Formats: sequence, structure tokens, C-alpha cells
Amino acid sequence: MTYDIIVIGGGIVGLATALKLKEKNKDLKIALLEKESKLAQHQTGNNSGVIHSGLYYRPGSLKAQNCIKGYRMLLDFCDKEGVKYDLCGKIVVATRPKDLPRMEMLMERGIANGLTNIKKITSEEIKNYEPECSGLAGIWVPYTGIIDFVEVSNKYAEVFTQKYGGEIFLNHKVTNITVEGDIATVETTKQSFSAKKVVNTAGLYCDKIAGFTMKNLDYRIIPFRGEYSDIKKESHGLVKNLIYPVPDPDLPFLGVHFTRMMKGGLEAGPNSVWAFKREGYKKTDISISDMINSLAWPGFRKVIRKYWKSIGLGEYWRSFNKYAMVKSLQLMIPNLKKEDLVRGGAGVRAQACDRLGNLCDDFIILEHKNIINVLNAPSPAATSSLAIGDHISDRVLGYSS
Repeated sequence: MTYDIIVIGGGIVGLATALKLKEKNKDLKIALLEKESKLAQHQTGNNSGVIHSGLYYRPGSLKAQNCIKGYRMLLDFCDKEGVKYDLCGKIVVATRPKDLPRMEMLMERGIANGLTNIKKITSEEIKNYEPECSGLAGIWVPYTGIIDFVEVSNKYAEVFTQKYGGEIFLNHKVTNITVEGDIATVETTKQSFSAKKVVNTAGLYCDKIAGFTMKNLDYRIIPFRGEYSDIKKESHGLVKNLIYPVPDPDLPFLGVHFTRMMKGGLEAGPNSVWAFKREGYKKTDISISDMINSLAWPGFRKVIRKYWKSIGLGEYWRSFNKYAMVKSLQLMIPNLKKEDLVRGGAGVRAQACDRLGNLCDDFIILEHKNIINVLNAPSPAATSSLAIGDHISDRVLGYSS
């Protein structure tokens, strides 16, 4: 089957990209390929559903640019299409003296990124926003909200197919890509597709897909499982909305936090442990080939040597020891008890790691021949999805380099 453009991956970034391409040229024949029987089954469907504001990201980075732009585009889309969201705001809490200079850096970044309504709050003022929360100081971020990103993804898909005539093929796992001249042929488990342009938004398998046409790739996806705990209903009063710690600036993770969910409920987490399988949502999920793939990467071996305490022993200890998780959360909510937590769900983050041992923090988009590969799109990719899709669609259509 012949198309103008093929998008690989039915998560929120792939769907947003397909939608943006159609918005810019409704005459394009576009196919989106997804290996699962439903859309948004992996990173999109297993995140905490937070609308991020752009507080954390280095000014000028792709994350900062696309988060702020994508934030506005997401809210506009949801208002137009009737997707519910709640801009409830959040507080970021400094619980230790070493967090205070980091908090100042966050304030500077937020203001540089255009978040003029954020403000520092004192230890006493924290109680005005979260009565059960304790900290040395904090930041109030009124822009942050909650949403169901699976609902958003399905709405993207609905507009893409019903309004613009785009095509979505489920249960089509990509097995190979070849390029001859200016035509790419994409093989799946069911049939082959050809197109002038291909966009790879395959998430946990984006490096595998890129490897079909890009040899000696400088990045590899390392899966990190984020495990959540649900807070029992009778203890929901401990948290009104969202409470985050001041993150470690050396790591691309935000730390365990409290999140009120759009569908109801309250969860805490996630911790971040190396998953022994690309889609390893359970502790017992193990793939020897996936483990070897990670350990064979020189960059990941450097990560292990550098962070074996912080993202090694410490995170695994929290994973297997409920008290350790509670102790981390009690830094923010002292009255939280071990009995308040029950096992929740988990997500797996597709974390790019380069050859030098860096856990890549910014979005990574590489173009090779007529294929655009999205090789790192973790949080805030869901919030940023329409902005990322806008950026990619411009590159596909030759509007920008």
C-alpha cells in the first residue's frame, strides 16, 4: 500500500504528529501503524496524567520550547473538542536544606520560561495550599493540571480519521524498513507499506526502528519502570491536589510525588528502576535479550557505575520495601502511614542513553534520509504532543530544517 507519509507508533506523540500533518495538508495520504490492538497502550496510557507547565526545563531546550507551546495547544484542543481537564495547580516542596538552592534554580527557570504567576511560598504558606504538607519552603505553580491522556489520544485519533480521512492500522508491528531512492518501504507483521516520508515515534522501540536504517546509532533506549502506589480512599484528605519534591538536577526524574487523578483517586510515586524488559510493567517481567541489550551498551554501564546508589540500590530498595517508599513520601506528608498505601500500577519510561553515559534529558529528533526518528520523548511529551507534532510536521513538509 502506498502513502505519502507513514507514522510508526500509536502513542500520543505519533497521533499528534499525524493530526498536525493532516491539518497542514488534508490531501496527504497518511497511515499510522500501531503494533497493539488499541492506541496509547504504553507510555501514554501509563503516566500520571499531569499537564506540565515548563517549570523544570532548561530555557531554550526543546523541552522548554515545546512544553510551553504544547501546553497552550493542548488546552485549546481540549476546549474545542470537549476533553475535560483541571488546572488545579501544584506545589514543589523543599524538604531538606540542600533543596533550597535547587528551588531557587527552578524559580529562575520557570520565570525564564514565561511562568510569571509562579511564586515562592514559606513553610507556613505551604499549609494554605496543602494543610498536611510540610517543608522548608516551596513554589506554587498554578499552571499545572490533570487530564486523561488516553482520552486525549483517542480524540486526536478521532479527528485524524473522521475529519481528515487519515488511516490507522492496529496490530501492525513493524519488522523492517528499507529505503530505495526517495521511497521507504515499511514491513509489518501483516503487510508492507511504502511512502515518501516515515516518522518513527515508536517509544520503547524507537531505537530498534531507527536501527533499520541508521547504523551505529549513538543512542539506546534503556527502559525504566516507574511504580506507583495508590492511596486508600479514606486517606485522600491528606493531599488536595499535586505535591512534588524539588528534583535532583543530575537525574531526568522528578522524584516520588503525590498526584490527584482525573478519574478520581490519589496516587504516589513513581520510583524509577531499571526494567529487565522493554515492556516490563511487573517486577517479574524479565527478557534476557532486553537485559543484554541494555548491559551491552557502554553508556548504560557508565550510568550504573555513576548512579549505582541513587538509581540503583536506593530505587530498588524503595521498590521492594514499602516502608522505604513511605519514608520518602513522609518528607512531604508526615502523617502518611504505611497502611495508607496499596500497590498501584506501573509505567515504563523509554529513556535514551548516549554512548558517553548520559541519561538524555532533552527531546532528541534525528533525521536520516527520508525518515525522522523521535529518539527521546519522555515527560513532558504528553503535554507537549501537539507542539512536537507541529515541529515534526514542519520538518516532514520542508517548512523548517
